[in-house]
This record gives sequence, structure tokens and C-alpha cells, in this order.
Amino acid sequence: MEIQLAWLCLILPFLGVMLTPVFARINPVLRDYGAVFFSFLTAVSALMLLPALFTAEKLPLESMVVWMSSPMQLSFGVLLDPLSIIVANVVAVISFFIMVYCLGYMKGNPSIMRFWMLMNAFIGSMLLLVLANNLIIVFIGWKLVGICSYGLISFYFRDERKYWIGGPEPFKFDKPTECGLKALVTTSVGDMLMLGGLLIMYYYSGTLNVLELYETAPQWIPAMAATPGMIILVSILLIAGPVGKSAQFPLHEWLPEAMSGPGPVSALIHAATMVKSGVFFIARLIPIFYYAYWTGGVEEAMYFFIIVAWIGAITAFLAASQGLVALELKKVLAYSTVSQIGFMMLALGVSGFGQDILVKGYSAGIFHLMSHAMFKACLFLCAGTVIHAAHSIYIHDMGSMRKYLPYTWVFMGLAALSLIGVPPLPGFWSKEAVLVATLESHNYALFAVAVVTVIFTAFYTMRFVGMVFHGSSSKHMRKETSKPGHHVSEGYFPQTFACGALAVGIVIFGILGLKAEYALNSLFEIQLVKGLALSTVEHIYSYPKSMVVAFSIGSVLIGVIPAYMFYVTQKWNPAVPYERSRFVRTMHTFFWQRWYIDRFYLWLFADGIKRFASSVIAARFEKGFDVGINYRLPRAVVKGGNNLLSFIRADARDMSTNIAYILALTIVILFLALIRMLT
Repeated sequence: MEIQLAWLCLILPFLGVMLTPVFARINPVLRDYGAVFFSFLTAVSALMLLPALFTAEKLPLESMVVWMSSPMQLSFGVLLDPLSIIVANVVAVISFFIMVYCLGYMKGNPSIMRFWMLMNAFIGSMLLLVLANNLIIVFIGWKLVGICSYGLISFYFRDERKYWIGGPEPFKFDKPTECGLKALVTTSVGDMLMLGGLLIMYYYSGTLNVLELYETAPQWIPAMAATPGMIILVSILLIAGPVGKSAQFPLHEWLPEAMSGPGPVSALIHAATMVKSGVFFIARLIPIFYYAYWTGGVEEAMYFFIIVAWIGAITAFLAASQGLVALELKKVLAYSTVSQIGFMMLALGVSGFGQDILVKGYSAGIFHLMSHAMFKACLFLCAGTVIHAAHSIYIHDMGSMRKYLPYTWVFMGLAALSLIGVPPLPGFWSKEAVLVATLESHNYALFAVAVVTVIFTAFYTMRFVGMVFHGSSSKHMRKETSKPGHHVSEGYFPQTFACGALAVGIVIFGILGLKAEYALNSLFEIQLVKGLALSTVEHIYSYPKSMVVAFSIGSVLIGVIPAYMFYVTQKWNPAVPYERSRFVRTMHTFFWQRWYIDRFYLWLFADGIKRFASSVIAARFEKGFDVGINYRLPRAVVKGGNNLLSFIRADARDMSTNIAYILALTIVILFLALIRMLT
């Protein structure tokens, strides 16, 4: 039964893609509710997979058909294990509520049919990635997700001024088509490197089936390790894909620009789907590299975990620092997403640092994935309502919106508290699990970076909540509310319902948070012990959990208290430290310029390619080729022809010799004429 449900999860969204144009020809209402209905059926099918987790000993389950038998055998099928079931439910259920929200948010949009098709295709592609039993099929789903995200990020492809992001003046703005292209190109860099890693893995293992890779690891890992540096190379190549898709350093700069799409698109990409694919893929690879190091004795395999952990920590800190100064509401949440994905990567990375923290780190990373999907989806959906009501994307154009949007204030407030890590909301439990795993790895530098990131997260979250909902109304809001017949209010009922449902889910998940953490530990212990053929997994805690809780809550208070005084009560003036301290101004500029990383990439890759094309390719090669073909060569031919005719007239040769010269000249002229036509 579980296998049939898994196949339904794959089929239903793509069926919705195909039937949406048919429904559109019948009735617009049928088109809209039909698209949402297929996402509902997908969510129900995923939820019906959950009972299989209570009999985890029977997992994994696999169903496949041979997709290709020559020149290499590839199978297409589904794989059900605790990881795929949990992530599939995250994708399907959160996506359904986002689709419900779209009924109100996208109402009246002339391109709504294209929107529904892309959304369902996105959901189906992500589920294909999660449920596939073969890494080459995972890669196909991976690329389909990227293509759909390009279409959704650049949904407003006419680049109308009202859909630009960036700014405010005098800072530059970004157009939707540019943002979509930036996402597609940046993620594709990681995708191609990842494909190279998969092909190398296939060369040594002879398979890309996930279970076969686990089972045959004792044969192909030593063969790969026999070539010095090969394990490190494969690690870097395979990690590059998740780094690009999940917007991790150094391929993280595309995600803030992904805000150009409609509000629900931001929720879909940043909460439930695309950015989670990299975390899922890393989790899929952990059993292979863990076995290689701890059982196979391959020292190079540890670099996989070191790279993942440090990339996660650096990304978490870097993105959180940028969130401290951002003015666009959705960009603050985008930086938060990059940072929180870094937390997940950090937990998965440290899981390989010791046998006693394998399950702790693994379950902490997936636990944070689950809680983040819920509260970040709620945050982005509420942000869409706020932006629509305020008619501005900037938080300094808002203020005191609590009285206009009371429901949105409650829903967004709960989600924000979960992001901060306030107990007993789920963000607290999952963040605490990540901190515990990091501290247990005995890498205190990583732990210190994580704690500082918690402080930054608490500050920028309380900052945007205060600037949006509290304090005094901005000049922009006073102008908006003074317009005749215009009033700021909540969105349509589907929008409020979706946000409210997610907020209720946050509260329930928070109440069950500790039990959920224990359940995940048990599930992944069964999966990893069985998959890695380990006899036991040690559960030794070097530090009391109460100490980690104290670190966590203390870090939250350090970040929340000043932000509360600056932006909620407004007893402190944030302009004072900015004006009085040169260091504060310097750091503000540094963070506002995104550590100058984006500017460097634009200078090197975008502007650099233009400079190279104009100064080298165009000036030297193209211009030289054009001058040679169109000017110098014809003049040389004319000159040579004149000389030849003079020679023929002057020299009394026989007729056959003259005819040969004339034929040769004719062939050369025809050949040059042909080249001229082609160029």
C-alpha cells in the first residue's frame, strides 16, 4: 500500500499540470480549485505514508522498473525510508497550504494558468527528487526543480517597474528576468559539478541505485580510495550541487534576488522545497561517507563532513549578519533562510565527527528542516499579506500595522518567535538539537559561530517585527491610510486560513517538540544502524543539555533585548549608535553591501565576461575576421586578378593555359562569394 501511495505522490502533481489547461477552457473557478485539489490529494497521499514510520523495522521499501539497460542499467522507482517519508510530507503538506494561500493572493492575475502549472510542476519535481530510488533520477528531479524555479522567480517576465526588487534609491534595482537568470546560472554551476561527482561514483560502483550504493560500499569505496585524492574530489563535486541549490557559501548570492517572484513562490522555494533539496541530498550521502571513514578506514572521507560543517557555519553567520541591516521584508526572510539552511548543514556535517553523534547530528539537521519549513512558510505568506496591504516592500515604510492586520500579527509573531528560538515553539527544540550536536563534536569554533548566529537571528527577527507591526506609522503608511476609500486590511480568506493553519501547526509541533526529537532519534538510529550495518550506536553526552539550553536562551536574550528597545518600544534610538560610532557605520555598510561578495561576482563574471567579449573577442578576433573577409581578402583578389589578366595579355601562351588560369580565378571568386554570404 505504501508503494502505491508513493507513486501517487509523484503522479498527482504532474497530472494537475496537464489538466489545468483543460480545466481553464471549461471554467476559471474549476481551473483554480482543480490545481489546488491535486496538491491536496498529493498531501493526503504523503500523510498516509506516515504510519509506515511506526514499523520502521520494515523499511526501506523499494519499487522500480528498468529505465535503461544499455549501455548501463538504470532503474526508475521509489524508495521509502524514514528520510524520504519525512521530507516528502514536509514538501507535500506545506506546499498544499501555500497553494490554498494562492487562491486569494493570485486572484485576478491574467497569467494564473501558467502560475498553477509551474507550481504543480515544482511540487511534482521536488517529490520526484525526494522519493527517487536512483541518484540519476534524483538529478533529473533536481534539474526540473531548477527549471520551474526559474519560471516562478521570473514570473513577471515583462519586468514592470512595480515588480522590481532591490533599492531603495539610490541603490540599484533588480528586474525579475535578471533575478531568474541569476538563480538558474548560479545553481547550474553547482549542478554540473554534482553531475561529475555522480559519474565518477558510477564509474567505481557500477550503480547509482541508493540501496545498492549502501550495500556495495565495501567493494567500491576501497577501489575509489586506491587513487589518492579521489574521495576528496568526489566529496567536493557532490557537495557543490547542494551548495548551489540550497544557497550556501560561496554560491548563496542568488537567493536574495529570488524575491522577485510572487509572495507564495518565495514561501515555496524558501520553506518547503528547493532550498531543502540540498539538505536532503547531503543526508542521502552521509551513510556512504560515514561508512568510508568509520568502517572502511578511509581518512579522506572525513573531508566530506568537515567541508559540509564549515560551509554551513560560515553561511549561517554570513547570511545572519546581512539580515541585520536589510530593509526589504522578504529579503530579511531570505537571508534568514540561507542562515537556517546553514544550521541544517552544520548539524549534518558534525554527524560524521564521531560515532556517538551520528544520530544526534543527523536527526538534528532533519528536525530543523521540518520546523523551519513550517515557520518560514508562515512568515513568507504573512509577508505577502503585509506587503500587499502596505503597498511597499520596505519595512521602514510600514510601522504600527498591528492595528490593521491583527490576525497576521498573531500568525507572523508566532512564526517569528519560533525562528528566534523561544520555548516551547519548534524552532527552540530544533535549534537546541543543532547546538547540542555541534558542542558534542568538540569543535568549539563551530559552536561559537553557531551561538553568535543565534544572537544575530534574534536581533534581526525582533527588528523586522518591531518595524512592521509596532512603533509609530511611517510617513508612507500615513499617506496610504489617508487616501479616500482606501483602508489597510487583511487579505482574502484563503490567505488568512493558510497562515492561521500553519501558525496552529507551529504551536502543536512545538508542544510535541521534545517527543518529536526523541522519535526522530529512534527512527534514524534504526535507519542508519541498519543501512551502515553497525552493531550499536553510542549515546554519550559530554555536556549536560541544560548548559546548551542556557547558551541558547542567553543568546536569544542578548539579541532580543536591544532589538526590542530599539524597534518595539522605541525607547532607544537606533540612529544614535550609528551616528556616534564609526565602527557601527563601517560594519553597516559592509553588511549592506553583502560583504562585497555579490559585487565581486558581478565584477568578475558578469562585467568581466562583457569586458572580455568587447576588448578581446570583438576587438581582436571578430573585428579582425570581419576586416580580413570583407576588405583585405577581396582587395587582394582584385589585385591578383588584375595582375593575372595583365600577365595573360602580355604573355603569348597557348589557349589552354589561359583557360586554366581563368577557371582557377573563377573558382576562387565563387568561393569568396560563398564565404561572404555565410558571414
